[in-house]
Formats: sequence, C-alpha cells, structure tokens
Amino acid sequence: MSDIIKRKFNIYGMSCAACSARVERAISSVEGVETVTVSLLTNEAIAEYSFPATEEAIIEAVKKAGYNAVIAQIGYDKPKRSAVNAEVKSMIKRLIPSVILLLVLMYFSMGGMIGLPLPDHLVHDGVYLSALIQLSLSLSVLIINRKFFSSGLKSLFKLSPNMDSLVALGSGTSFIYSFVITISIIVHTVNKDFAAAHALAHDLYFEGAAMIVTLITVGKTLEAYSKGRTTDAIDSLMALAPEKATVLSDGKETIVPIDSVKVGDVIVIRTGEYIPVDAIIISGAGSVDQSTMTGESIPVDKSVGDEVFCGTVNVNGYFTAKATKVGEDTSLNKIVELVKNVNLSKAPIAKIADKVSGVFVPSVMLLAVITLFIWKIAGESLSFSLQRAVAVLLISCPCALGLATPVAIMVGSGVGAKCGVLFKNATALENLGKITTIVFDKTGTVTYGAPVITDVVTADGVSEDRLLKIAASIEVMSEHPIAKAIVSEKVEDLFAVTDYKTLVGLGLEGYIDGKKVVGGNKALMDKEGVNASDYIEKAKELSAQGKTPLFFAFCGEFLGLIAVADKEKSEAKEVVSELNARGIRTYLLTGDNHSTAEAIAEKVGFAKENVFADVLPDGKAKIIEDLRAEGFVAMVGDGVNDAPSLTAADIGITLETGSFVAAESSDVMLLGDLKNLLSALSLSRKVITNVKENLFWAFFYNVICIPIAAGAFYRLLGWSLNPMIAAAAMSLSSVFVVSNALRLNFFKPYRSQNETCPIVLNGNNIKENIKMKKIEKTFTVTGMMCPHCEARVKAAVEKLDGVIECKPNHKKKNAVVICEKEIDDAFIVSAIEAEGYKVG
Repeated sequence: MSDIIKRKFNIYGMSCAACSARVERAISSVEGVETVTVSLLTNEAIAEYSFPATEEAIIEAVKKAGYNAVIAQIGYDKPKRSAVNAEVKSMIKRLIPSVILLLVLMYFSMGGMIGLPLPDHLVHDGVYLSALIQLSLSLSVLIINRKFFSSGLKSLFKLSPNMDSLVALGSGTSFIYSFVITISIIVHTVNKDFAAAHALAHDLYFEGAAMIVTLITVGKTLEAYSKGRTTDAIDSLMALAPEKATVLSDGKETIVPIDSVKVGDVIVIRTGEYIPVDAIIISGAGSVDQSTMTGESIPVDKSVGDEVFCGTVNVNGYFTAKATKVGEDTSLNKIVELVKNVNLSKAPIAKIADKVSGVFVPSVMLLAVITLFIWKIAGESLSFSLQRAVAVLLISCPCALGLATPVAIMVGSGVGAKCGVLFKNATALENLGKITTIVFDKTGTVTYGAPVITDVVTADGVSEDRLLKIAASIEVMSEHPIAKAIVSEKVEDLFAVTDYKTLVGLGLEGYIDGKKVVGGNKALMDKEGVNASDYIEKAKELSAQGKTPLFFAFCGEFLGLIAVADKEKSEAKEVVSELNARGIRTYLLTGDNHSTAEAIAEKVGFAKENVFADVLPDGKAKIIEDLRAEGFVAMVGDGVNDAPSLTAADIGITLETGSFVAAESSDVMLLGDLKNLLSALSLSRKVITNVKENLFWAFFYNVICIPIAAGAFYRLLGWSLNPMIAAAAMSLSSVFVVSNALRLNFFKPYRSQNETCPIVLNGNNIKENIKMKKIEKTFTVTGMMCPHCEARVKAAVEKLDGVIECKPNHKKKNAVVICEKEIDDAFIVSAIEAEGYKVG
C-alpha cells in the first residue's frame, strides 16, 4: 500500500459555495485521492492521496472544472493582510468609476420622473439619443465589471454555473433586453412614430443592468473586507514574532534579521522585548508573559534551564537563551498552522450547506426560466415576466450558504488560539460543546505530575534544616521520583554518603562519616531498632491524605518524617466545581491506588463514586467506551500515556506547553492551565450557535426571498421585487453572515471571579488590576527551602498594612505580593529579611 501524502493547494477563481463544492468533487474524482476539503474563505484545498494520484493530476482536475490551482507554500511567514488589502483595493478601483457612471446613467434614465431638468431634444423627438447614452453608460459599467461575465459565462459553458453566472445572466439579460428595445426605439423614430418610441422608453432597463453589477461589487467589497477581519486573530499572533533578534557571539551583541537566527545561536532578551524564537535559558532570569499564547493571566518566572517560546514577552529581567527552534518550527508558527488548518476541515454541521450548494445554482437558473414562462402564460408582459426571472437570479445567494460555517470556524479557532485553546479540526470545535461527561487523568492533569514535599515533621531537638540535609544526602543516590522530590529541596552542602544500598521493600541505607543513616518506611525503622512509635499516628494521618510518609534515622536515633505527594493543581478544584455547576459529569481515572486517588478526589471535588483507581491503560479505554453509552465523553490527559483513552473518547484533550503542539493523540490542546478547558467548552458552544444563526439566516433568506422575487405573492398581496433591490439584498446577505461571525471576537475566556488580565506598567513586573484595584509585585527571595519557609514569609508580609496576599514559592525563589494600594518596597523587603531570608 502506498504512503498517504497530504498537500495543500491554493485555488483561484472560486466565487461562491457552488464553486468550492465543484472543486471538491473534481479533486475527489482523481483516482487515489482519499480525502479533500476546500475552503471558500481562504481559497485553499487540502488533499490526502496515494498512488496513482499526483499533484499534477489534482491540478489538472481543478483546471478542467474551470478553476486554477497551485501547490501552496508550506509555513506561514507573514500575516496575509496585504493580500486582503490588495483584493479590497481592486474592488474599490472597480467600484468608484462604476458608481460615478451609474449616477450619470440614473440621471438620464430616471431624472425626468423626479423633476430633474433634461435637454428638450432628449425628452421629445430625440428619445433615441437618451437610449443610446444610457446604452453607452451601462456598457461602460459592465466592461469595468467584466469579471462577473468572464467567470460566470466560462463556468456556464462548462456546465458548472456559479454565483457569477447568476449575476452575468441577470445583468446581461437586462442589458440585452434593453438593447433590443433601443433598436426598436430607433426604428420607430426613423418612421416618425414618436409616440411608440416614447412608450418603449419605459421598458429600458440599462440602469438595472448597471446597478446590478455595481451593487454586487459593493457587496463583494464589504465581504472581502469582512473576510479579511476573520483572520485578525492569526495576524495578531503572527505579529508577535519580532522581525529582528539580538544574537550574542564571541561576547559581542549583534542585531540581525529574524531569518538569520539559527538553531544553537545565543540570543539576548531584555525587559520589554518579545522572544523571537523558541529557546532554553542559559543565563539570567526573567518573568515572561505568555498570555497571548496560553491564556495565562500572570507572567511566568523563568530561569536557567527553562524553555521560552517565540512570541512571548519578557516583562521583567534579563537573560540569554540558546535557540532550539526557529522559523517554521517555532511553537508560534505551529499554532498558526493549526488554526489555519481548522478551516480546511469540515464541521459535521456544514454538510447540510454543502449538499444544498452543489445543486443550488442550477436549481435557481431552472426556477428563473420557469418563472419567466409562467408569467407569460399568465398573460403578463415580457417586461414584467423578465423582471421576475431576473429578480430570482439575483436574489438567490449561494455565498451566504457557503460562508455560514467557515467564517465562524475561522474566527472561533483564531480566538481560541489567543485564549490558549487549539482545536485541531472543525469537528472537534463543533463536538466539544456537546460534551456531557469529562474524564480526567490524575497524574499530570489534575496533579502536577511530580512529587513534592508537603510536610516536614521533626523529632524533638532536630532542626528542619538538619533533617532535610541528611535525607537529601542519602536520597541523592536514588533515581526514584520520591527521592528527587526530597533532593530538590536541599541540593547544597550535602554530606558525602558511602556504602550506599537500596533495601528492596524498605528504603535506603548508607554511611556518613562512618555513621549509619537510613530512610524508608516504618518496617525499616523496626528492622534497625529505631523508636518512632510517637510518630506512627502522624504517619497514618498523612497516608490517609494520599501522601507518602518517609522515616529517617541517623546513628540509631529517629530524625523525623518527610511526607511526599503529587499535589493537586491549584486551579483543579475550581475547574471541577464549575463543570459540575454546568451539569457536566466529572470522573477521575488513574492507575494509582485507591487511597491516593480518593484523597486527591476529595481535595479537587470529584464524587467518590466517580473515581476509577488501579486501572491499567487498556482498562482506561474500556471505561471510556462504557461511559460513551451514557453520553458524549471527553478525556483529558497528558497525550502520551493516555493515548488509548484519548482516542477512545469522543473528544481527546491534552494539556501541553507551546512546545508540544504537534501531539497526535488529541483533538483539542490546552496551552496554559486547566482553566482553559472551561474557555474551550464555552467557545465551542458559542461558535456552533453562531454557525446555526448563519445557516438559519442563509436558508431563511433564500426560502423567503426567492418566492417573493418570483412574484408568488404579486396577485394575492401585490408584492413584487425590483431586480436592483434583489441584487442589493443578495450582496448584503453575505455581509450579514460574515459580520455575525465577527461577533465571536468579543468572546472572553473564563476567569476566576477575582481574576482579570494583568496590565504591565512601564516594562516593570508590576501589574495593576483595573477592576479590583490591585497591584502585584514580585521579589526574588533566597533561603526558602520548604513549605514551612513559605508559611513564615507569607505570615510576615501579610501583616503589613495594605497587603492583600503574599504567595511565596521556595522552588522559584520568589514571592508575589498583592497589594490594595502602593506600598514602599522597603517595608516588604524588611519584613521578609526579618524572618532570616534574603531579598534580591
């Protein structure tokens, strides 16, 4: 079996939904093509094919259908707003002279009816001159807008009519009919039958022919502008990438174009600068605002070894970083490509419009012919019958049907990317809003995925620092995750350990200066004859909370307990609570033991009966399948270990950083924290509501307007529709659909009640919350080693007048202080240093 090839093509010549449907059928007819999707909005197609299909065969099939195609360039180097502007400018160049000529034409054709002065020789015996002037002006307008005729008639001759065909037939019929009447007027004038010539002058519709194409051009101009607005989110994302970068080489800084940066180059990032590539910090530190990519409202502290991403901004600090991904490989570019490609997939709801679009234009043309003959048979004049037929051609709008879904999908996916939500296809964007059940993996999803010290309980006479130092000295020899958690708390000035041994099922032992040190479970203490009886109840209490207590002893004397656990994420409880409030069932699914799972579930808010523990990967997929029998199920996991269950769910959701945007096992990726899941659910529902509104308008418009245009209510209610009004209505229907989709740009991501997006002031790491009148300050604090240190700093700072909250973090070596008013930094620094820690 041949390998499947995926290619993107730029399609030229499409003007409506009928065109995109025809191109899709043409490509699908090529032997070897597996799938194909065509976007009218971006004029692109993506095809998956294998032998014997080739790029050349696909391009040839498109050409035979009456359009052109070229292979699209891979990547997205610059925002394509310039192409949109060029299209709008081209439309305006046609529109301005068309309007001027149309106004002059209207003066000659209708000026006399409203009392405007006209030369006598044009009103009386020279009526034929008025007709010839109108013919010339009308023909000029049609020539300016000849694109409708070249495209429409070409498609018509290929038996694949499109919207341009309707316009060309409607306007052309009016012009030809008026041309024949003009010949008759000239004949009657030559025969001195001026009365007959004047009577025929009322049947001239040159202004109608000219106004039809002019109004359609007005609509197309507005549509082109509005369609350009749908890519605002993509353009703004791409604009985050700076055009230049500061590269450090041989101790010298050089500003170079971004295209010159290569993997391995060292870049310099100062306060207030955008990061030009994906990189790893090799010196210095900073506070990076990632909100434009991940939706995180608070800047993230970065130091040596941390990864930073293209398009994020360093709001405070100075660091150098080694480039790891540049150009098309950056996370920013991959996000943009994902957003663009969402529009090149079809949402299930779009299938209705696709089926209608494929037969819409031929059906309208047939209906116009039937309308003409019915009114003639009914005894009406040719002029009246022709007006009804032309109105039917012009009122019908395949564009509104074709744009109803893709414009909403494009705007919605772009807005999602700015909120830290990446939808990989339109189906995921539609189906996420239908979710009734969400299953969460525990490790790495609800919890941080790495054990940390939660409690330090020392024996009488033993300092916390001594316990941590001895424990880290022996645990540093182990590769176990729990050991790494303990070592991370104390990595400086460790004791040298000799004769290190791992005691299976018990723990570790070794010697410091010839004296035995042991660390492990209670059984190890009993084996070594260490008396830890006073701490057994505390150990049981910690175990009941889902924590792992470790006992440590030195020279036969008990030192204390250190409890380790994989902590729940700070936002997990809020997310689960909000989901439950929205009526969505939540489940916790893990391979951990029941006690640990239930302890986490209780903290986060999962119902006890909704916890599945001790489940192997294949068992997780089976549980997902069982839950699907009760409703629409989403699985939230890490995208690696949970691949089977992510695939088994209706929607697979992964939480990844910007560097893992290519994860294949999920349908939706959340960049940033878990709260973006709530934004994703809300956005999905808003997008699909918007699509339904657009489809309703498109169908309702055509179902109501076509019968009115055909004159179905003329004899009953006296309703009729002038072709010029029909043309204007047709143009505005597309503009309405696009404008409605643009309302999605006002979508606001989920925020906690007391949380809003920060505003960075003067490039410093001080953010003022306008709504709550808060000020945040971040201080670098050294000397904190554990949660107890954090508690001391927190208590000391929160005693200060004006301080709302202090958030110390011993791992990041900083403290975030939230104030309700401006406080002199010296007071905060003094409070922290009074507890024995150093600031700065």
